[in-house]
Amino acid sequence: MSKNKQNKAPVKIVNYLEKMGINHEILEHKTVYTAIDVANTLKKKLNQIVKSLVVKADQDYYLVLLPADKNLDEEKLKKIIGKQKGKEVKTVKIPGEKIMQNALKIKQGALSAFGKVHKLPVIIDKELEKAKKAIFSTGGLNHSVEMKVKDFIKSEGAILGNLGIKKKIKIQKKTPSKRKKITSKKTDNKKEVETKVKKKPTKKVVKKSIKKKK
Repeated sequence: MSKNKQNKAPVKIVNYLEKMGINHEILEHKTVYTAIDVANTLKKKLNQIVKSLVVKADQDYYLVLLPADKNLDEEKLKKIIGKQKGKEVKTVKIPGEKIMQNALKIKQGALSAFGKVHKLPVIIDKELEKAKKAIFSTGGLNHSVEMKVKDFIKSEGAILGNLGIKKKIKIQKKTPSKRKKITSKKTDNKKEVETKVKKKPTKKVVKKSIKKKK
């Protein structure tokens, strides 16, 4: 991809936002691939970044939006979609990248947060309502869009629901490095240096005496 193309926000999204008359700000940044990358690049909290997922419920596709610090709870999503459809949803799954690209007819990394652009119904986690503004994907690797969450919900006709669970972030504990203690002893006016390694057993040396035959 050329530099000029990278420096331009996706035209389809910009035109859509302007047509809808939504106040927004296009944010240009370095190339990012995940919502966590966006948070780190723009120095924002994870709950201010919206991640976009395409989900297949039975035979239908949905665009599901969550704060970046949450994972999707598929059982909760089943109930929300089932309530909307008026019938039980049997399977919910996130399709592979290639399947998703073929179904939506988009290129890799071109998924935005705007369901009307992709002709998909949008389901958004209620937690995002707490944020006055949030940062949404434009479907470009170098641009995001910041706007009021209530404006997004209204323009998209999004379905609200509790469909996320908090991510469990594992913090790796640093193991302390073993330190060697060096002590010095004086024996027969000579200095002996002993290196002691913590909990390392010392090997016993067995001396064998050999008798010479006469």
